Amino acid sequence: MPPPSRLAGRAATSLPREVSAVVFDCDGLLVDTEGRWTVAETALFARHGLPYGPDEKATFVGLTVPDAAAVMAVRFDRVGEEEAIGQELRAGAREAIAEQADPMPGAVEIVALLTGRVPFAVASNSPRDLLDVALSRSGLADKVQVTVAFDEVAHGKPAPDLYLRACELLDADVTRAVAFEDSPTGVASARAAGMFVVGIPGHHDTLDADLVLDSLADPELVGWARGLTS
Repeated sequence: MPPPSRLAGRAATSLPREVSAVVFDCDGLLVDTEGRWTVAETALFARHGLPYGPDEKATFVGLTVPDAAAVMAVRFDRVGEEEAIGQELRAGAREAIAEQADPMPGAVEIVALLTGRVPFAVASNSPRDLLDVALSRSGLADKVQVTVAFDEVAHGKPAPDLYLRACELLDADVTRAVAFEDSPTGVASARAAGMFVVGIPGHHDTLDADLVLDSLADPELVGWARGLTS
């Protein structure tokens, strides 16, 4: 049985009953890739003789590859080599995700429930190649028709560009759309776009979202999806 909801002062029934669209983050929200990113990041830290633990993981969750590379350049004493570090990280992540990337609990079911009820998309801080690998490896690629990647907008999260572009492609009113996120960076992005934000914390104990749940398998969330009309 799924764990009870963490409602952050709201009831799940406070989710909008009529929405223009639903937009999901990918990594750690729809697809269980965070562990694969950890594999790539741990290997990169190890090559520089550095440990990689929970504090480091918390630093990198939700960051774009360029932003993560900028932090790593300082840690590795390689300032000025951010592009090369980003390429190393990207290659390692691609290999790790291609080996394994499973849907998160409830992801397949919630996507199936939304199909035919309301337009939905994925907006990811990953570059296009990594987003495509994650969706393909998890079996979700043919179930999501609209996807937007970090390298297809001017600014990644926490800027609102990814969510604004997703809603534009769906021809949806962004102020009536719902976003699902697992990181503070993503929540900030969706908030900046003017969306109702559902947070599923993952590696974070708290998220400043309109509603906080434990997983996409939450029974109240499933009930909400079944009753949706756009």
